[in-house]
Amino acid sequence: MRNILLDLAVTLDGFIEGPEGEIDWCIMDDDMDFEGFLAGVDTIFYGRVSYDAWGNFQPDTQASPAEQRLWRAVHSMQKVVFTSQLRQDDRATFISSDLVGKVAEIKKQDGKGIWLYGGAGLITSFIRHGLIDRYRLSVHPVVLGRGKPLFKDLKERLGLKLIETRTFQSGVVQLIYEPA
Repeated sequence: MRNILLDLAVTLDGFIEGPEGEIDWCIMDDDMDFEGFLAGVDTIFYGRVSYDAWGNFQPDTQASPAEQRLWRAVHSMQKVVFTSQLRQDDRATFISSDLVGKVAEIKKQDGKGIWLYGGAGLITSFIRHGLIDRYRLSVHPVVLGRGKPLFKDLKERLGLKLIETRTFQSGVVQLIYEPA
C-alpha cells in the first residue's frame, strides 16, 4: 500500500503562506535533499487553488539548474486535483466526489509515495479522514504574525509521534511525524 506524505514548509508561527499568499520566506538549502524526497514519490495530490498556482508552474529562465531539475521532476509526476468544480485537463486527474474512496483506490495502485501538496482545506480534509501516513514539516526561522495557517478548523486533537528531526544550515528544522 502506498503512503500519503504531507510535505510542507511552515513558519515558526504556523503559517504556510503570508497574508497575500506570499511564500518568499521559504528557504531551499542544498542540504535539504528535496530531490531525494521527490525520488520517493510519483504522485502529487493538490487542491484546486494550489494546482492552479503551482501545478503547471514554470520557473524563470534565469532559475538555477537545481530549480530547473526540481520543477522537471515535479511535472513528470501524476497529478491528482481534488475540487468541487467539474474540470478536465490533460495534465491532471480531477476528483470532485468520494474523496475517501478515490484515495483508497489510488493507494492500492502500484507506485511510490504520494505527496499531499495542499492547500490548507485539502490538508484539513485529509486529517479529518485519517488519510495522512507521514507529516514532514519544514519549520522556517521566520514569524509572519498573520497569513494562512497550516492547521485550520480541526474539530479534534491530532496525536502525532515524532520519528525524525533534521536541522539545516539555514536554521530550518524538519520534523517528521507519523500518526500516534
